[in-house]
Order: sequence, then C-alpha cells, then structure tokens
Amino acid sequence: MKIHKLLVDKIVVTLISIFTETIYADKAIERVFKDNRKWGSRDRRFFAEAVYDCVRFRRRYWSLAGMNDQDYLDPKAINDHSIFRLWLAYFKDKTGQTPEWAPQGAVQAINLSKSLPLAIETSFPDWIVDTFKQYYPNDFEKILKSLNDTAPIFLRVNEIKSTVDQVIKALKDEDVSVERVKQVPNALRLSEKKNVFSTQAFHKGFFEVQDGGSQMISLLMDVRPGMRVVDACAGAGGKSLHLASLMKNKGKIISLDINDRRLKELRGRATRNGVDIIEQKVIDSQKVIKRFENSFDRVLLDVPCTGAGVIRRNPDAKWKLKKDDLQNLIQTQREILGSYSQMMKKDGKLVYATCSLFPEENELQVKHFLAENPNWKLDNEFHVRPDTTAFDGFYAACLVRT
Repeated sequence: MKIHKLLVDKIVVTLISIFTETIYADKAIERVFKDNRKWGSRDRRFFAEAVYDCVRFRRRYWSLAGMNDQDYLDPKAINDHSIFRLWLAYFKDKTGQTPEWAPQGAVQAINLSKSLPLAIETSFPDWIVDTFKQYYPNDFEKILKSLNDTAPIFLRVNEIKSTVDQVIKALKDEDVSVERVKQVPNALRLSEKKNVFSTQAFHKGFFEVQDGGSQMISLLMDVRPGMRVVDACAGAGGKSLHLASLMKNKGKIISLDINDRRLKELRGRATRNGVDIIEQKVIDSQKVIKRFENSFDRVLLDVPCTGAGVIRRNPDAKWKLKKDDLQNLIQTQREILGSYSQMMKKDGKLVYATCSLFPEENELQVKHFLAENPNWKLDNEFHVRPDTTAFDGFYAACLVRT
C-alpha cells in the first residue's frame, strides 16, 4: 500500500488541532474536505478513518508508539513528531506495514505486542474507567469496549410526510438499504454506511438521522395532537421535530435553548420536515422560564450532560471531558430540573433525559429531585446501554406532579 506523505502530514496537522483546540473531529474532518475538494474517495476514506481511529485510540497508540503514557494529554508533548509516531503505530497495527519514508527510529520504537493496562488498552482517561468501574463493577469492561465501536446509523421516519414503507422504497430506489428496528416504531437502521443526506428522500423531509435510543425519549413523552409542549433544552431540535411528528403537526411546541445559532438550524429543519407548530425562543434570562410557569401539558428536559453514552459518535469527547466537568454538570442539571419543572401544568408529564451512562447524572439526579419535591413522583424510566443494544447510551425518566 503506497501512502503519500502529504496525506499523512494532513492527518497529523488535523489530529494536533483536535487535541489542542476546542474543535471536534467531525468538524475538523469536514473543514479539511472543504479545503481539498479534489481528493478522491479513497483518500477521503483513508483520511477520515485514520483521524477517527487515532482519536478513538489515542492513548493506546501513544503507548504502543513507545512514548511515555504520562504525557499523552500534555499539550507540551503534542507536536508533529509525537503525533506522527502515534499515527505510525496506528497504521502498523492496522496494516502490518510502515511507509518506506518513515524514520527508522520511530518504526523501531513501536511495540504492538506489549501488554497494556485496561485504561490504556481501551484508551480512556483513568477517571472515566474508575467511574464506570464504580457504578458497573460487573460490566464496565464491556461498556468501555462498546464505546469504542463504530456506531450504526439510525433514521427516524417523519410521519408528517411519509411512512416507513415509503421511506424504505424511496431509499432503495437511491441504492440505500435499510432495515426495520423492532424496538422503536418508525425507526430504520442503515444496512451499510451511505451518505443519506444527499438523497432525495432526505431533501423532501421524509426522515431525519436520529439514534434509536434518542427516539425512545420522545416516545416516553406520550404526546398527542393539540397539546402544548416545551422542549426546554432543544439544541438543533431533533426531539422537537420528533414530537411534532408524533403530534401530527397539531398543537404547539416551544423550543427553548440558550444558543440562538442552534435554534436557527432548527428553523431550516422544520421547514424541510413540513412542521409549522414549532416556535423557537432563546433563553436570555430567567424571566423566560418564569413567564411559562404552569403552561405546558408536556415538558422535555434533555439536559446538558457529559455525553458518556455517545462517546462512540464523539470519541474526542473523552479527552476533552474533565472530572470537574462532571460535578459542574450535575449542579447545572439540578438547577434546570428544579427551575424548569415549574413550566408544567398540574396534570402534565415531565421527561428528564440525558445521553449519559453515569448514575449521578441520571437516576441519582432524579432521586435527589424527588426527595426535595415530595409532591412529585416517578411514573416511568428507562436506561439504554450500547453494550446491550445497538443504540447509544441514554437515560430518561417520566415525572408527574401529584
């Protein structure tokens, strides 16, 4: 396999930007592709796979390359030389080869047969391994390994514009194969990786890309046409759109977020989906929340979290996330649940949700809220884990006020 040094240099520069800046892998790759539009499919695939694998197994390849494991997160140790060695260990591990132009010293330092501790072998920071071990003493190894898998792609059929059968046929006509998902109605799974965003079915608003576990959260809301619903941490509005589909585009959905840019993205998505019951509103002060007290039949709180359940989709998150972030997020979640819960009518339902696997963000957070608010009770809850399903990791709890 002939590997061009210029392409490897581009991989190294991209990895350095991911490891030292706030940019995430998918955005970094997207930026490189835009700057190199003449690349063929082989080079694009080689580049993207290398970047994702080196990010996902950063700690492991750093160690296999013969570098000091204590330095793998040290910004001072991240440079062209060390990241090239990391890539070289990855490439040799994957192909059994090394490019003829690679320095012999770097090649000889690689040791693919050495025994590695679990945290290095699975390539996670120690604190994340310790946290999983604490809460899942029997399953933590399986969970860690599942979070390194490549995530399957799931679609959610938009019932406002189409049906499951119509989407299956439309995609088949465009050479995209999908299969039904038994656990979730209106969910489909891609049989093989394809760019579904370029299909006519997508541009017509027949479906959205959304993990099956994420779809389960909106189903827990138990919405019906004509209801008043608030998606209080809406982001780009994937769940708002799902709720609108379940409500048959009848009623009212208020999508709130502190980030106006993400809400603007929702506007475009809503138009493509044929949805006109969603109103976007930026949370610029607590007055917004106060104004909506006792206003909604359903409240969705998909709160900010560590994202520990979706690491396989965002592998760089495990390197950017710090233990202090977990404690700060727990406090933020507590404040959101306490404050935003006031938006619900007395006979309504509130769903608290995260894409985390850490109990402190999930059932323990709900337990704390119920202890502080005895007039509320738990109606239903579920956990989804990537080691036991094909879905990402999620938690959701449906709460009612008595």
